[in-house]
Amino acid sequence: MWGSMGGWFGGGAQKRSDAPKTAILGLRQTLDMLQKREKHLENQMAEQDAVARKHVSTNKTAAKAALRRKQQHAHSLEQTTAQIATLEQQIYSIEAANINQETLKAMQKAGKAMGQIHQGLTIDKVDQTMDELREQHALGEEIANAITSTSIGEPIDEDELNDELADLEQKQLDEEMLNTGSVPVNDEVAHRLPSVANGKLDGGKRPVRHEEEDEEAELAKLQAEMAM
Repeated sequence: MWGSMGGWFGGGAQKRSDAPKTAILGLRQTLDMLQKREKHLENQMAEQDAVARKHVSTNKTAAKAALRRKQQHAHSLEQTTAQIATLEQQIYSIEAANINQETLKAMQKAGKAMGQIHQGLTIDKVDQTMDELREQHALGEEIANAITSTSIGEPIDEDELNDELADLEQKQLDEEMLNTGSVPVNDEVAHRLPSVANGKLDGGKRPVRHEEEDEEAELAKLQAEMAM
């Protein structure tokens, strides 16, 4: 009972799997026997040929009998050679069929594996996935551009920077003037000095030099009037 149940649960499949190997093994054993017989018949033919040559001149009856046995061996040798060729062809066919079967099994397994891999996978899902990847890539590019192009904090006023730079330069010139005692000829400095173009100082006072010149002019005018 257990033997029959073993056949139901895989024993038969195992036997079918081993059938090619068993057949090839039996054929090779038979082929080995036939090849030995072939060698033996060749030796028998050589011996009978030697006997016939030995008695060809002295005993023709013995020579004919030897030739007859040689022909019988030759006929058996032809049959054996044909049988050997048939067995070799069968072995080759079985081996080729077994290779084809194993190849087919491997391809079937590969097909099942690919089916499992592609299970639930359709062209629409592939296209959807590719679209999502492209969207995420574009979003990443936008984020990277936003991060690299946007300055952090409040924008800097360039005019304010220029004014601050000018103040620093003027302070440095002032410090140099105090340290060296020289008055730098500079537009900034000249701009900061009191203007005398109109002949007046800040606060409405006239320059001292101009006052002296005016006094001398009035004195000269008075002398001239007295001389008259």
